[in-house]
Amino acid sequence: MSDESVVVERRGRLGVLTLNRPRAINALVPQMVHLMQQALDTWAEDDAVEAVLVTGAGERGLCAGGDLQGMYRSARDTTTESIDFWRDEYHLDHTIATFDKPVVALMDGIVLGGGVGISAHASHRVVTERTSLGMPETRIGFVPDVGGPWLLAHAPGELGTHLALTAASADGPDTIALGLADVLVPSVRLAELESALRTEAPDAVLARLSIDPGASALAAQRSWIDECYRGDDPLAIVARLRACGVEAAALAADEIEARSPTAVALTLAALRRAATLPDLRAALDQDLAVSAFLLGVPDMAEGIRAQVIDKDRSPTWDPATLAEVDPSTFGHLFG
Repeated sequence: MSDESVVVERRGRLGVLTLNRPRAINALVPQMVHLMQQALDTWAEDDAVEAVLVTGAGERGLCAGGDLQGMYRSARDTTTESIDFWRDEYHLDHTIATFDKPVVALMDGIVLGGGVGISAHASHRVVTERTSLGMPETRIGFVPDVGGPWLLAHAPGELGTHLALTAASADGPDTIALGLADVLVPSVRLAELESALRTEAPDAVLARLSIDPGASALAAQRSWIDECYRGDDPLAIVARLRACGVEAAALAADEIEARSPTAVALTLAALRRAATLPDLRAALDQDLAVSAFLLGVPDMAEGIRAQVIDKDRSPTWDPATLAEVDPSTFGHLFG
């Protein structure tokens, strides 16, 4: 079941999935999703496999996200390539979330977008002192997907809203505070952790190797975050951030206003609706509808062009401001 992009192994009682595109920070392409799904389907029926480990090759991170080149082609050429990929990717995320055996995800280094989908839905989620997690989709005219709105909508207070709208990054303690990870294990002990999982249950291993993550800088800012990010109106959120008198809030407003206005408005709507949905499956269905809709919106192709293709970092958003976004154009997605 292995190829160069994913290494699938049995190590004792442990099934190991190693994302193996280190030069691309293990960014997901369709074949990787298929290989991981095939392995999990096989291990679900194999009594010799008692737990699963999801990890990434190289020193830079678990996974830098999904297939942006494929998304760009789909948006530019009006194909279904990305819809097919998202459908399979979201199915994999749901499989991980509902797997009958423990799934341990090592969220070491960079964990972005689709990388959150294959890790933050696991039963045992491990960060390190090197973790940098984010859902940076509004930078490219896209919206957090892979169940991200479900996860962020259930974060304490409005911490998830802040992370999603600004496209900010979270370190290990922040990721735990958001509810997207469980424990911090020092990176120097990850090899020991993997070795122990070959013979021991994850709960016992993590109890022995994890340490106090320390205080979350993000959680320490909840007073102004919860106040400013309440409600359903992105314009009102930006206005409160500007008016609250906290430098970090003003910087957050700058970040939001630099993002795709359409993506910001859609992200907020997706988060609010996700908070009312019954389960992750319903949230992933919403994600697919939103993602497919964005293929027909100019900002996604433009955002990927500016960040990934031409790398000029100067997207021209359409519409250009939050005030010009018409919510009726996407209201049907949340009916």
